[in-house]
Amino acid sequence: MSTHDQQIQGRELGEGSSRGGGGGGGGLMPSDSQPPPPPPPQLSRYESQKRRDWNTFGQYLKNQRPPVALSHCNYSHVLDFLRYLDQFGKTKVHLQGCVFFGHPDPAGPCTCPLRQAWGSLDALIGRLRAAYEENGGLPEMNPFASGAIRIYLREIRDSQAKARGIPYKKKKKKRNTPILKANSNEETSSFRIQQS
Repeated sequence: MSTHDQQIQGRELGEGSSRGGGGGGGGLMPSDSQPPPPPPPQLSRYESQKRRDWNTFGQYLKNQRPPVALSHCNYSHVLDFLRYLDQFGKTKVHLQGCVFFGHPDPAGPCTCPLRQAWGSLDALIGRLRAAYEENGGLPEMNPFASGAIRIYLREIRDSQAKARGIPYKKKKKKRNTPILKANSNEETSSFRIQQS
């Protein structure tokens, strides 16, 4: 290839790269621009629910007359909040005089009130207790961890179990029992099958 041909080829390559719109960068972005930041991570279902519960409780305190600051909130405000939530409950809790009191599967409708289920309230308090500390509250001042709240929840659990005829049994913790090693793998696997 002659020197003249090399010069022409070089000009064509240079022109082609300058036409690419980047001054020889071949279409690359200038070094001073940054890619857009990644989107925030998706919250888990638990975290989303905890945030909603925390906002709902904060709104409840603001709606009090006079409004209650979070720093002045105590266990009595929490108990009032739990009682307030009962109006939105979906669990039928039979009253003492109801013909279905103590029956797990009532045969017909009755006029007994709907309440928040004990399990829902218990989970709610757990989320609010965590949210309180995550939002700067001191663990020793946490109104959701008060003994009065635990007593209230225990009373709700027992009264709902009695009214619905469903005895509440505390789950026993499973103890880790050591598995005896057998002489062969076959014996070990058959031992496990028998246990399950």
